[in-house]
Parts: sequence; structure tokens; C-alpha cells
Amino acid sequence: MRASDFLFTNALLVDPGTGTFGQRDLLVRDGRVEAVAPSLAPYGTWKAGDAPLAVCDLKGYYLFPGLVDIHTHLRVPGQEHKETLASGTRAASAGGFTSVLTMPNTNPCLDRSSVIRDLQKRIAAEALVRVYPVGAVTRGQKGRSLAPLEALRRAGAVAFSDDGRPVMDASLAMQAMQKAAETGCPVISHCEDDRLARGGVVQAGEIAEQLGVKGIPPAAEDVMTARDLVLASDTGAYLHFAHVSTAKSLDMIRSAKDRGVPVTAEVTPHHLALDARAVLRLGSNAKVNPPLRTEHDRLALQEGLRDGTVDAVASDHAPHHPREKASPLTEAPFGVIGLETTLPVMLSFVEQERIGLARAIELLTVGPARVMGLDAGTLETGGQADLVIVDLDRAFQVDAGLFLSKARNCPFDGWSLKGRTLLTMVGGRVVYEREESLRGRTTRQ
Repeated sequence: MRASDFLFTNALLVDPGTGTFGQRDLLVRDGRVEAVAPSLAPYGTWKAGDAPLAVCDLKGYYLFPGLVDIHTHLRVPGQEHKETLASGTRAASAGGFTSVLTMPNTNPCLDRSSVIRDLQKRIAAEALVRVYPVGAVTRGQKGRSLAPLEALRRAGAVAFSDDGRPVMDASLAMQAMQKAAETGCPVISHCEDDRLARGGVVQAGEIAEQLGVKGIPPAAEDVMTARDLVLASDTGAYLHFAHVSTAKSLDMIRSAKDRGVPVTAEVTPHHLALDARAVLRLGSNAKVNPPLRTEHDRLALQEGLRDGTVDAVASDHAPHHPREKASPLTEAPFGVIGLETTLPVMLSFVEQERIGLARAIELLTVGPARVMGLDAGTLETGGQADLVIVDLDRAFQVDAGLFLSKARNCPFDGWSLKGRTLLTMVGGRVVYEREESLRGRTTRQ
């Protein structure tokens, strides 16, 4: 599978970006999609003298554009004991992701152009997939003064966020939106009122009381969502809401969209699949921020997928060292990993008929790419050949011990799911192949 050109035949192609859903052949040449058609037999536009061609019969398998994750923590620089560019992007490739945004809460954080330029050099040397840095909104992510957003943009930042920390000062948040609008980049909002959430561990209510820990009320998210919607409306800046978790916040975002406010929203697989009760079974491996909410919230988020309020599903992959997550619940860090399980979890909703396949793939490809203005998430002719081949019928048991990520804090460990990634390609280069699963279907010309 290392030939320089590829012809995939008989694939079940699902590409919401081009409106393609059905059996297609797809020809990859020089890292780009040269042709897509119901049939490219015998070898499309390939001819003697061209680069070697691998012809792969995908009958019974699905072919999707490479997945796009707009909320990933790769922990570089400074936290390589949790994850590295190599391990994180290997995990991404195994999950079918070909483009990821890496968040700025690193050490040092991504609040200076020199730090982002250094990170870009490491990405070029170490990453298997496309990695786009998100710059910090404020210096040191301390919420006191703006980071140099224009300089961060020139260094390669595609968005700005203090993810993991809210920008509590409304005046500063407004300035950030106005400045970001001048750069053409969105602000990604971590909606949390720190004064309401401070010291909280899980969702406020019955579970927190049962565990004897301080709860995080849904109002901590809702009041900040309301504030940021007002600021976005007043400034006209483009605002993206990260990891929306409450029904009330989603309703406010839905209403704002109806009024034409330029906002978008993402949800995570864990907030879609789990509610607050999961903490009783999983302990710190279900401790996330925002916390897992009520069943009512979970079902409301699923409705947001169907009605278009939600623009993207993002993993919020947050790796931690196993020793850190083994701490008592009150001391363990927030976060779960998701790069290697996001696609099969989303496909479980398709199997349950909660959402259609085309919509599920849209939320993982062209949807997030559109939110962040990335040239990704579709397989249009002439575009870059970023793709993933998936066996939707192959059932497997999630085993976090076999993950390519360095971390193991997965809330879906032991789940039975379907949808195995067989091969992932970035720019025409195979970056992941499971157990040589396509070798028996491939011939060389």
C-alpha cells in the first residue's frame, strides 16, 4: 500500500461536502484526488509511464473524507508525559482523523508567536496528520490581558481560545472577539463561570451528593453562554462554542442562530453517549469539564445533531498520565481521550437510528472544516487526498490498553462497537493501516 498512486474501486463513498453517497471509484495521483466516478475501469487516466498504481477493491467497505477534529489536546510543548505529537497523531490516524486542531493549554501555552513557530517545526518533523495550532486568547491564559492575536495568526494559529479556562472579564472577552474578527479567525469559547464552577467535580445534584463532592451547576455554563452570545451579537465577531453540554445552552445557541448571530457549536461523543451516572461506574475516567450532565441534556444534544444546531462533533481528546487519573476523584484531572473512539461511537448512533450516516459523517468532516475555515473534510476532484476506509460491519471491543495514544483515560473501554478504521491516508500517503487488512484486495499495475 506504499505505491505513490492509488485507485480505489467499488467503494461506498460518503462525502457530504460534495453530496456524494453511493458506490464510486476514486483515483489518487500525486497526493490529490484526480477523479471520482461510478466506474474508472480499467485504470482511469492512468497510463504506462506514470507512477506505480495500487488498485484496491473496497467492495463492502466505506470510504469517507479524512475526519477533522477541531478540539484536541496534544500536550505539546511541555507535557509530553501525557502525549506527544507522534503518539497523538498516531492515535488520530487510527481513528480516521487526518486534520486536528491542538489546543493552547500547554507549557508554555501558545500565547507567543515564537512558541507557535517552534511548535510548527515540530509538527513538520513529528506529526503523521495535519495539525493546526490554536492560539491563546490571553497572555498565559490568565484572563488579564490579550495575547498578541495578530502575531499568533501570522505564526500559524487558525483560531483563539483559552480552553480549559474561561475569559471571565466581559470587557476583555469583547476585545478578543473584536480583535479576532480583524484577523479572520474565530474565538473558541470555553463557557464556564469560574465563580459558580470553582471546586466542583461532577454535575451538581444527586450524583454529587451521593459521592460527597462539590457539584458544578449547569448555570456555570449557561450564564457564560448567554454572555458570549450577547457579545457576539453586538460585535458581529465569529464565535464558536466548545463542548456544549446543557440543553439550555443549546437552546440559546439555536435561538441566536435563528436571529443570524454568527456562532457555531460543537458537542463531544462522551456528552452524547453518557450522563452523570457514568461517574459512579467509571470514577475519574468519566470526570470531564464540562461535566457529564443529565439524561435530559444528553438527549437534547442528540436532537441538536439532527436539527442542525450542532455544527461539529469534536473529541476533546484530553490525555493524562495513568498515575494522574488514578488519583482520588477530587484530585484527578478533568478529561478523557477520544481520538480512537469518536468515529465508532458516532456510528453507534447511526446503528440506533438516532442519526443518519451522511449527517454523522458531515459532523466529523466538512462540518468542522467549515467551522474553522480549513481546506479539509471533502474529496472533491483536485483536492488533497485525505481519506479513511472503514468497515462499518466489523464489531470489536474497545481495549484502551491497545490504544496508540500514550493515555488510557477512556470512558468507552470495554464497549462493543462497530466501525473499524482500516486505512487512513493524508495527502496520498498511507499513515495508518490496520493489520494489512487491504493487502489481499490490492494489486499493483
